[in-house]
Amino acid sequence: TGKVRDVRIEEGQRVAAGEILATLDDSEALVEVELCRAQVASARAQQTQAEAESANAEREYVRAQEVAAQKLISVSALDAARTQTEALRARASSQKSAVRVADEALKAAQVQLDNTIVRAPFAGVVTVKAAQPGEMISPVSAGGGSIRTGIGTVVDMDSLEIQVDVSEAYINRVQPGQKVEAVLNAYPEWRIPAEVIAIVPTADRSKATVKVRIALGTKDPRIVPEMGVRVAFLESQAAQGDAPPPPRGVLVPLQAIRQDAGKDVVYLMRDGQAE
Repeated sequence: TGKVRDVRIEEGQRVAAGEILATLDDSEALVEVELCRAQVASARAQQTQAEAESANAEREYVRAQEVAAQKLISVSALDAARTQTEALRARASSQKSAVRVADEALKAAQVQLDNTIVRAPFAGVVTVKAAQPGEMISPVSAGGGSIRTGIGTVVDMDSLEIQVDVSEAYINRVQPGQKVEAVLNAYPEWRIPAEVIAIVPTADRSKATVKVRIALGTKDPRIVPEMGVRVAFLESQAAQGDAPPPPRGVLVPLQAIRQDAGKDVVYLMRDGQAE
C-alpha cells in the first residue's frame, strides 16, 4: 500500500521479466530501514559489552576459586562470583539473540522497501495502465474511489488459450488431445489449428454446458485476449468408422493423360526418352 510516485508503462508496451513498471513513495520505508540498521548497531554494541563483562567475570571467578582453595575467602563470596559469572554469561547469550532479531527486522524492512518498486513478474505486453502518479494503490483494497488495486495488467501472450462452453449433450464427443479448428471472428478466413487441453470437470447448471480448454497450435500477434472465436472439434479416423481409406497412387495433371487404343496413358521421361 502506498502512493504512486512514477509509472513507466504504457498500454501496448512490451516488458521483460523484472523490468520496473512503477515506483511508490518510499520515504517511510527508508526511515524504517535506517531505524532497523541503528537497532542492529545498538544490539551488536550491547552484545560486545555483555561478552566483555562475561569474560571478565569468568576470570574473576577463576581467581576466586584459587583464593578459596587457600581458605582466604568465604564460601559465600565464591558462590557470589559464580552467580555473577552465570548471570553475565546468560546476558551475553541474550544479547546475541537480540542481534539476530534485529537482523531479521532489518531484512523485513528491506523487503518492504523493495516492495515500493513494482517489477514485471514475467515478460509480456501491457494491456491496461490502471494507475497514475499521485494515486493511492493497495493490494488489499476492494477498488473504487481513489484507491487502485494495481499498477496495470501484463499479459503473457504465449499463455493464451481458448475457453469454450460445450453443451452437455455433446461433451461425450470431446476428448483431451482432440484436434480442433479455431476461427477468430475478426479473421473469418483464417483457420487456426488447435488441440483440446482438458475438460473442466464441472458443469454450469444454468446453461447446461461444460467448459473446455483448448491450446492454440500457433502464436500470432493478431491473437489477443478476450477475442471472440468459434471452434470445430475434428473427429479422428477411428471415430469415422467405415470411412474408406484414401486412394493410393500418383497425382498427375489432367492434360498429361492421352488416349492410345482406347486406353488412358501417361508419358514418362526415362533416360531422355518418352515412354
